[in-house]
Amino acid sequence: MLSITIGLVGAGRMAPALARGFVDAKLILPAAVIASDPTEAARAAFGIEVRGAKVVAENGAVVSHADVVILAVKPQQMQSVLTEIRGAIRGDALVVSIAAGVTLNSLAAGLSPGQRIVRVMPNTPCLIGRGASGYSLGAHATPADGRLVAQLLSAVGAAHEVPEEQLEAVNGLSGSGPAFVYTMIEQLAAGGVEMGLPAELAADLAARTVAGAAEMVLSTGETPAVLRDRVTSPGGTTLAGLTALANNGFEKAVVEAVRAAGIVTVHSAGNS
Repeated sequence: MLSITIGLVGAGRMAPALARGFVDAKLILPAAVIASDPTEAARAAFGIEVRGAKVVAENGAVVSHADVVILAVKPQQMQSVLTEIRGAIRGDALVVSIAAGVTLNSLAAGLSPGQRIVRVMPNTPCLIGRGASGYSLGAHATPADGRLVAQLLSAVGAAHEVPEEQLEAVNGLSGSGPAFVYTMIEQLAAGGVEMGLPAELAADLAARTVAGAAEMVLSTGETPAVLRDRVTSPGGTTLAGLTALANNGFEKAVVEAVRAAGIVTVHSAGNS
């Protein structure tokens, strides 16, 4: 178990998911978690989800005590939050930002010189412990900081260190990707309904098909191309469906969706 105090500035949906993951993985005790949020409803929800954690309204009460400060605020709120906490945050604290599009340079400019910073791109499946996150170390962060962040993120899924210039691609892929997959599930189900299945059954089959296919990739270590070829017979039904996808621009559309999401992250600081 880690002998650290973790403070979360912002108690929205991602913050309690992370804290609960840390506690459930027995990395820290609930009493080692303190979170702040100006919204009473968010504070109450955090307290229910992470029993035993301390939840307060003032950000200063969090950052003045925490060994690791997780900035879980919206990108457009980041500069004002940094201005507020700069004087209160401990100089030896590790600052971890999960705000999309807010660069390490922007974070460093808003904090004291020499502050150790790590920038993280998590995604919403962190809420169920199946996240896929990327992270980058700031100029003053140490390899030990990187290992700590990887350990914490592993409590809610998988984590990969990448150069900061690749974080926008991570956001376009795994950050926005769940929405693309939800759309795929939705349309698979719609196809089932069109072919005569009840809507509820079609939705269940579609979701389980996508989940099972993803698990096949992760558990077998095979590439999607190899797995696809194994279920595609010459002249068969799967080939007919794949041909329809290709004829309607499916592959290009998915690649363009990832690219577009990544570009929007760069230009709008994550306001998607």
